[in-house]
Amino acid sequence: MTETTVPDFFWKFPMQRVRTSDLDAALADASTPLTILFLWGHDCPNRDIAKREILASIERFQWPQVRWLHGNVYEQPELATRFGLHGIPAFFVFRGTRKLGRLTPWPGLEAFVGAIETQIAALVVARVDEPQ
Repeated sequence: MTETTVPDFFWKFPMQRVRTSDLDAALADASTPLTILFLWGHDCPNRDIAKREILASIERFQWPQVRWLHGNVYEQPELATRFGLHGIPAFFVFRGTRKLGRLTPWPGLEAFVGAIETQIAALVVARVDEPQ
């Protein structure tokens, strides 16, 4: 199997690549309320299914409140250890440095989008509940 059947994914759907050494600083960046960390590895058919589905409906995965990071766990095995991975792809959702949840394996377009939109809705509720 080749490295990927979707070789242009990161050009069509840009994400910041992170390494173990800079992940915490990237998560601490408060420029967007939510961060999705996409952990993947080479020769993973489920990763390619996720990439194809994202590219087929790219606009559904682009939210102004969300930024995407990615890391290859085969090149950075410390990422796999840190998050206790037993399979890839894995998607982690953060608000700042606080981990809110994990989606793994790829649940499909509707389930993934629904999970992220639930987190976005929770942000709105949290802002309304904040003291003025």
